[in-house]
Amino acid sequence: MQVYATGIVQGNPLFAEYGDVDTAAVIVTFDGGALGVVSNARYNARGYDCRLEVHGFDDSVVAGWDQGVPVRNTDPHNDFPTGPAHGFFMDRFTEAFRTELAAFVQVAKGGPVLGASVNDAVEVAWLAEAATESLRRGAPVTIEEMRNA
Repeated sequence: MQVYATGIVQGNPLFAEYGDVDTAAVIVTFDGGALGVVSNARYNARGYDCRLEVHGFDDSVVAGWDQGVPVRNTDPHNDFPTGPAHGFFMDRFTEAFRTELAAFVQVAKGGPVLGASVNDAVEVAWLAEAATESLRRGAPVTIEEMRNA
């Protein structure tokens, strides 16, 4: 798996002082050839924006597209999204946080682990490390390269 990340600071220069960005795009090339596109903008006049798209041979899937996605659709024949736009990340992810907390409580009570595993979380952490390194270098980085660093 290969990751290429790019980003800029359009708002508060404090992000740049810490090597961070406020607007980013990440392209993930999966081992099977599918492409993942992650985009995020801390500053968006329409609201809080964060989404993921994966494009493969057999299917394409999207996470983050709902009626509150803070984008302006330029197709005059399509009223999506109908809003209101997500204004803050906690507005957007409140239900997800509640679901995660409820699942955690069930596991703590001895219930089964559902959804993502610890191994899944580790893989996501490697992906995040690769994206951070790619942003720093301005070049693609492989997950194996990060594991062997």
